[in-house]
Amino acid sequence: MTDTNKTATLSLKGETYELPILSPTAGPDVLDIRKLYSQADVFTFDPGFTSTASCDSSITYIDGEAGVLLHRGYPIDQLASQSHFLEVCYLLLYGALPTAAQLEDFESRVTNHTMVHEQMHRFFTGFRRDAHPMAVMTGVVGAMSAFYHDSTDIHDPWQREVASIRLIAKMPTIAAMAYKYNIGQPFVYPRNDLDYASNFLRMCFSVPAEDYVVDPILSRAMDRIFTLHADHEQNASTSTVRLASSSGANPFACIAAGIACLWGPAHGGANQACLEMLKEIGTPDRIPEFIARAKDKNDPFRLMGFGHRVYKNFDPRATVMKESADEVLELLGVENNPILATAKELEKQALDDPYFAEKKLFPNVDFYSGIILEAMGFPTSMFTPIFALSRTVGWISQWKEMIEDPAMKIGRPRQLYTGETQRDYVDVEKR
Repeated sequence: MTDTNKTATLSLKGETYELPILSPTAGPDVLDIRKLYSQADVFTFDPGFTSTASCDSSITYIDGEAGVLLHRGYPIDQLASQSHFLEVCYLLLYGALPTAAQLEDFESRVTNHTMVHEQMHRFFTGFRRDAHPMAVMTGVVGAMSAFYHDSTDIHDPWQREVASIRLIAKMPTIAAMAYKYNIGQPFVYPRNDLDYASNFLRMCFSVPAEDYVVDPILSRAMDRIFTLHADHEQNASTSTVRLASSSGANPFACIAAGIACLWGPAHGGANQACLEMLKEIGTPDRIPEFIARAKDKNDPFRLMGFGHRVYKNFDPRATVMKESADEVLELLGVENNPILATAKELEKQALDDPYFAEKKLFPNVDFYSGIILEAMGFPTSMFTPIFALSRTVGWISQWKEMIEDPAMKIGRPRQLYTGETQRDYVDVEKR
């Protein structure tokens, strides 16, 4: 971020105010209003903060109009197709791609922290057996500060580092434990001889009576899901993590806050909503009916998994995810799964329809990730926990960046007050 020496002039109540214009390394210029209240006694009004930069960051850049997503300057399609999740974790955390020695050290540190404190196993039994995995994850991750209180001092760089590694390493174990608890199966311990994605799949699908041998195609698809969801700039859950951390809260509490925000169906539940839509459609022969409804302006029905709020052209993550979806469906087949058969036919018909091309309603990352997770055997209740697992490194990277920023302030949004003005209290007998 640089000062452009340019200003914007605001005229208000007969006075003029010069507002600095800041220039980022990419994206539109930013109007600096930090001194507006003290100088002019006015606030700005921006519901949802959709036109307000709440921080400066060097981690992730999105250009929704051009369909661009960069992590530390690297395009997401290159990272997803040529790299792997833990290397992307290193990039997000430390700002540069690692050398071979740095990557080996990082992977070793993560691998050797995948086990959770044994007493946490008993902590799970406090939840009802039918508890939603996201409810369990929110509680368990928040409780990590009670089990790992030696890494909660945010002012100690080493403790911040330890907490970061612990969260990245243990989140797959916690997510898998939440799944196993929900379906009534025993917990499966992690194994140090498996890669990050394979370890997670084995902890979810292995049982004591029969081991689960991870297919490399499924492992690669899972790794891509992790990579493509690793960070997405200042979205709702990331902003929640930053707001929580601005108060000085410990990292485990901040990440738990992010998980709670992600649980909202408008944020992390998009791929689940997509699968529920496919179940509603039911069979491929009903697709034309639902496509017609999607085109009808008077029908509230919308095709879930098509288009994106941020990406106005195409979702740069979807191309790589489609490759994985094709590989997974070829491996596992769709013949005996009407949902997957419907998904494949819906994709084909929507891509061939000029209406969707004109509206730029292409299948997005949620459409394909939902298909992959369904094919692997995950219930829809696990889709958002897997999203949370993937996004943990992004939250931690944003948390670390904020903590290390000397200009950090506690978050304190303002409001446009529309309530009653001052009035006097009246005794209850006189009301």
